[in-house]
Amino acid sequence: MKISIERGTLLKAVAQAQSVVERRNTIPILANVLIEAEGDSVQFRATDLDIEVVDSAPAQVERAGATTVAATTLHEIVRKLPDGALVTLTADSATGRLTVEAGRSNFSLATLPKEDFPVMASSEYQSNFTANAAVLRRLFDKSKFAISTEETRYYLNGVYMHVADSPEGGKVLRCVATDGHRLARIDSELPAGAEDMPGVIVPRKTVGELRKLVDDDEMDIAVSVSETKVRFATPEITLTSKVIDGTFPDYTRVIPQGNNRRLEVDASEFAQAVDRVATVSSERSRAVKLQLDEDKLVLSVNAPDSGAAEEELAVAYGDERLEIGFNAKYLLEIASQVDRENAVFMFNSAGDPTLMREGNDQSAVYVVMPMRV
Repeated sequence: MKISIERGTLLKAVAQAQSVVERRNTIPILANVLIEAEGDSVQFRATDLDIEVVDSAPAQVERAGATTVAATTLHEIVRKLPDGALVTLTADSATGRLTVEAGRSNFSLATLPKEDFPVMASSEYQSNFTANAAVLRRLFDKSKFAISTEETRYYLNGVYMHVADSPEGGKVLRCVATDGHRLARIDSELPAGAEDMPGVIVPRKTVGELRKLVDDDEMDIAVSVSETKVRFATPEITLTSKVIDGTFPDYTRVIPQGNNRRLEVDASEFAQAVDRVATVSSERSRAVKLQLDEDKLVLSVNAPDSGAAEEELAVAYGDERLEIGFNAKYLLEIASQVDRENAVFMFNSAGDPTLMREGNDQSAVYVVMPMRV
């Protein structure tokens, strides 16, 4: 195999591939990227056996062929090459080496046979549809902060993507994540062809990899879903992932329906105030107390070992006085999801879950459990 490819194009492709590769590998081949050159393009394939990413890029192919090489090493070399350089990759099966040449730089890397590289079995997908990149980005970006990191509740270690009934009537494409302390439920219009999609739990790592595909707002992403796999594809990159084998809990029971104490506050002012008062809180609990009176909110922290803090905000609140405590980190994460100016909190009592949404928008709803303070 011998190919010539522009450094920027190569870097983008190798960066996407090497991010899937696990750093600590007991199986050497999984640390490698499979490079396949044919026609006028080259494909870079990487996998950790749960996720597979295939990135194709245009190249001058002098000799077609395939080999595998350490993904991280290749990425580091290409990253350090000068901008605009033309990179030549030459694989020699006799010596088992891949030569990387650019200008006066020359590297010789050990390879492993392409036959050893595991390729994810192709799957029959029950549902195929197209979604705009900006729509997918919003669904996953706004929900991923609530993904659980607790390995014992593995079915919460991802985002539950499914078709649901909208509060306004009709069907929506919905993403939900929760860790038992907070929950995010994000809706978007149901794309044509997604009606029969099975609900799947997309793993945390896949959500992170998908983020790199959905940066271009104009792009459409082809989405394919089966009971066991999900695939996201652009013309250049295909990301295939196993889904979490488990049942996502009935999250609708957690979303409070009767909360009628309404607080409206400027989202960024609120986030900054929480951040400031939380500076003195003890790391362990990071509890912030919210004291609500008519059109006034007092945020306070009392940490006996480190000090106390208090800040007052002018808000829109017309109900009876309420004192309620929250984990500062959870409040900050939820407040940072608000794209509009105002965040609306709906409370019931100091012991009940609190609901938050962006203004009157029902398509993004967040729930956070209170703490004793």
